[in-house]
Amino acid sequence: MKRSIYALLLFGSIVSYAQKKPLDHSVYDGWQSIGNTGVSKKGDKIFFQVTPQEGDGILYLKTDKNETLFTLPRASNPKFSSDDNHLVSLISPLYAETRKARIDKKKREDMPKDSLAIYSISTKNLTKIPQVKSYQLAEEDGKYLVYLYDELPEKKPAADTAKAKGPAPRPKKPSTNLVVYHLGVGKDTVFQQVESYDLDKKGRSLVFVRKPQEKDSVGKTGGVFRYDFATKTLTQITSGKGTFKGFTFDESSNNLAYLGDMSPEKAQIKDFKVYLHTGKDTSKVFVSAKTPGVPTNWYVSGDGNLKFSKNGEKLFLGLAPVPRVKDTTLVEFEHAKVDIWHWKDDYLQTQQLVNLRRDLSKSYLSVVNMKSPDKVIALGDEKLSDIRNTEDANNEFVVATTDFGRRIETQWQTGSVVDVYLVSTVDGSRKLIAEKVRGMVSFSPEGKNVIWYDRSKGHYFNYNIASGNTVNLTEKLGVSVADEDNDSPDDPNSYGIAGWTTGDEKVWINDRYDIWSIKADGTQATKITNGREQKITFRYEDWKERKSRFAPTVIDEKSPMVLTAFNNETKEAGFYSLTLQTGKKAPKEPFKALRWAKNSFSNIKEAKDAKVYVYVKERYEESPNVYLSKDLVNEVQLSDINLQQKDYNWGTAELYHWTTPTGKAATGVLYKPADFDPNKTYPIIAYFYEKVSDGLYKYNAPAPTPSRLNISFFVSNGYVVFTPDISYTIGYPGKSAEEYINSGMASLKQNKWAGKLAIQGQSWGGYQVAHLITVTDMYDAAWAGAPVVNMTSAYGGIRWGTGMNRQFQYERTQSRIGATLWEKPELYIENSPLFRMPNVKTPVVIMHNDQDGAVPWYQGIEMFTALRRLQKPVWMLNYNGDDHNLVQRQNRKDIQRRQLQFFDHFLKGKPAAPWIEKGVPATLKGIDWGFGDE
Repeated sequence: MKRSIYALLLFGSIVSYAQKKPLDHSVYDGWQSIGNTGVSKKGDKIFFQVTPQEGDGILYLKTDKNETLFTLPRASNPKFSSDDNHLVSLISPLYAETRKARIDKKKREDMPKDSLAIYSISTKNLTKIPQVKSYQLAEEDGKYLVYLYDELPEKKPAADTAKAKGPAPRPKKPSTNLVVYHLGVGKDTVFQQVESYDLDKKGRSLVFVRKPQEKDSVGKTGGVFRYDFATKTLTQITSGKGTFKGFTFDESSNNLAYLGDMSPEKAQIKDFKVYLHTGKDTSKVFVSAKTPGVPTNWYVSGDGNLKFSKNGEKLFLGLAPVPRVKDTTLVEFEHAKVDIWHWKDDYLQTQQLVNLRRDLSKSYLSVVNMKSPDKVIALGDEKLSDIRNTEDANNEFVVATTDFGRRIETQWQTGSVVDVYLVSTVDGSRKLIAEKVRGMVSFSPEGKNVIWYDRSKGHYFNYNIASGNTVNLTEKLGVSVADEDNDSPDDPNSYGIAGWTTGDEKVWINDRYDIWSIKADGTQATKITNGREQKITFRYEDWKERKSRFAPTVIDEKSPMVLTAFNNETKEAGFYSLTLQTGKKAPKEPFKALRWAKNSFSNIKEAKDAKVYVYVKERYEESPNVYLSKDLVNEVQLSDINLQQKDYNWGTAELYHWTTPTGKAATGVLYKPADFDPNKTYPIIAYFYEKVSDGLYKYNAPAPTPSRLNISFFVSNGYVVFTPDISYTIGYPGKSAEEYINSGMASLKQNKWAGKLAIQGQSWGGYQVAHLITVTDMYDAAWAGAPVVNMTSAYGGIRWGTGMNRQFQYERTQSRIGATLWEKPELYIENSPLFRMPNVKTPVVIMHNDQDGAVPWYQGIEMFTALRRLQKPVWMLNYNGDDHNLVQRQNRKDIQRRQLQFFDHFLKGKPAAPWIEKGVPATLKGIDWGFGDE
């Protein structure tokens, strides 16, 4: 009887899976993801966006008990007001409406525009405002919102064309207006013809730039205006035509600084000045090119950033050399256009051209002391250009680094070797504190210490500004803070810094598994976790919303905190509570696990004033969703997306272990269809790129691929997918790929269910595909995206996206040769698949695009033409104008279809599509895509 029941249950399970359909190409657009999330200060209100891959998304506002308060279709850039009483968001136009406008080739100004939504959480009142371009909320005051919108001219009745004389009048352009909106009352004040604006963080005043009226040839009606919310007074603080930008308020919101240029519109050199408004009637010119301290032939940069120190005692600005300009009297076609490459240039011409706009707008940090504003102090220059300040900028010194004289070396090595200086904001004096540092350099939050990791030494060093002492912080730890898994021919990077404690007293430094709390003077180092023994990686992160992305992480060791945990063996993720405080108030378990889960957690946020956490949780079998927890143990699920997944044959993910031919323990992830039956036969595709097993519990949405393998899609369609981790031996990247990929696939092939084998890789994975098919014929099909096949020609090539030469990649990083072409030519040849193309027996598709910014596309051409000459089965896809990884969605959809048709044909025996059978000639390009279903 028991056997009968078991058989019935098993049969029911098989039937259930059999009824589920495989994913097809129609599912992509509607598959959803979680977009922006936000949590109120008390943690009682949460918003999140659900976005389809193509189409209109929706914003949800919920309570901490999962009660839906409000939904808003097509929301964009949602924010809570500072008092959490309102939710404000832009509303994007309908996707279909925008699509039609693009099809109709409408001009940018005629495209559908955003609207603004203002939702009162207490009254449940929703206000919508059309034609809105942007909005701002004050950081600290929840009363006011300001927004910029286009007021369209009134439509007049159509004139009688029979009576009309002369040409039709030109349509009026919309007036761009700025509205001050009181969130409790509604529209407050409107200002017309506004170009730009800014709001102080306290919500006390507003500054904006207004265009002059049409009949105002002098421009007196235009300029910069400041509006006071309390008194409702408007003051024109600068009048005249010009360009005004870079508005910044000091901490008190009383003082306002900005950049202004009032030179003639066609002037080739703009004469920017720094203006200062202190609350009096008009602004005054605070800094100009004539101000003492501005170097000769320098001026105020219109591209520099203005910033007040938090204490209001200093104003930082950018200065730059006055540029040379073109002689506009020259006849252009009578003069050559030529790039002159010089062996002494700091950077290659290709890099200079890629970075031309950046370099033309480059400025150098300078400062004015507000108590003695008659002089500018230049802190940086062309030899000392990289300057770091603290977030508050109250400190006397800034940190500057320079690689001047060593920049040519970046052609063949990663990163620069720099000297480190302290520069005084009082007198501009400079002090050298470290030489020839290769690695990260940063300030402590309060500016008391300068810390750097030196890759060549594998240690952290700290310089204390008050004492002038430099100490090695990590030499006595007994463990390495350098990357223990580094398998590149370069000095290893570090595991990073978690943050500094209050008062810059200690710094938290990560090793591979644990966190160390180390005194800034190096006298004490305490390991605050114990992950190494269990191979658990612990990390501290500040999940509260930051005022800026540059805000430092400050750790309060007296308060309880939460750490993330990752088990490197099982790939499970978890959270631990940590209390460092000792004494009577110390808990019995100061360090304990809160939870472990076979999931991946991301986008974690903590409410500002409550222990409430909002996060996205996922696993391979479960779509990402938003959850809320008050203790990181119990949780409330707030979203439930991709319910359609239950209708499809999905899959499972598991770790797979084997031993390589040289006796090395190896790990990968094995993905199987949900209806996997060991008595059936399944084709196996290996997809690889460095190490990927840490993503065991990551969700893989079915989506058009940028040239990688979309795992969930192929698994749903009856494939087993294998993703092996690869460790490399320097000088032998090809053989390393053989050792791990081939042995892993051979191990899988021993299973009765194992069918035909294939490999797929993109970029570095594409190189390995090309290599493997020249040394083995165990694969029935292969797909190589953007592969390097000839390291001898690629070595001297250019990465066109950055303009960088590729030498560093072979000598120092991913390609892992570890020597120049002339030092070890035999290694370049051995690791170049091109020289073994006669060995290839595997049908292979190459994707290489003519605008590839990373790997020159002639590498794909070299592989294709070699195999074509040898009359080996080879195809090449060039998506015109696309990049290294496909960017354009229509191209991603195209390649996804071709990948399935290709592997279905060679691994499952399905009929070959026309593009596989006979190609598509240029005469049919854009007419016939060769899918066979046109």
